[in-house]
Amino acid sequence: ALHSLLSVTLKSEIKKLIYTHVGIWLLLLAQMCIGHLKLLPHDQVAMPYQWEYPYLLSILPSLLGLLSFPRNNISYLVLSMISTGLFSVAPLIYGAMEMFPLAQQLYRHGKAYRFIFGFSAVSVMYLVVVVAAQVHGWQLYYSKKLLDSWFTSTQEKKKK
Repeated sequence: ALHSLLSVTLKSEIKKLIYTHVGIWLLLLAQMCIGHLKLLPHDQVAMPYQWEYPYLLSILPSLLGLLSFPRNNISYLVLSMISTGLFSVAPLIYGAMEMFPLAQQLYRHGKAYRFIFGFSAVSVMYLVVVVAAQVHGWQLYYSKKLLDSWFTSTQEKKKK
């Protein structure tokens, strides 16, 4: 009974993180559409940085996570965790490195070349990276705990 309670709690925490992630993902998608379809001038909404393109794949681990919940599917959850590393965490690390020289330029010389609604794009995108990194970090942490709880309850069922 304790495992199912833990499972329900962890699932609800992970769902909140997934919905937050979908929000971030939709904002980046909006930026890409606006940039590429020239819906707004580029001085209002900057073109995306390179790391944002592979990050679009980060929706897959979240979907796998949600798919694992109804039947406590261990393999989907494991796939979700592995692909979170590849499609979510890796592009964020790459993004932090890609934007670092631009951030340095901004803080040393006060020069920004890309803007998002009047804010320097590099500052806005670093904020996104920091928030997204926390979302994915907690997602992985709770997924690991959920996985452990599913393993334990599977083991107990086998003993009976």
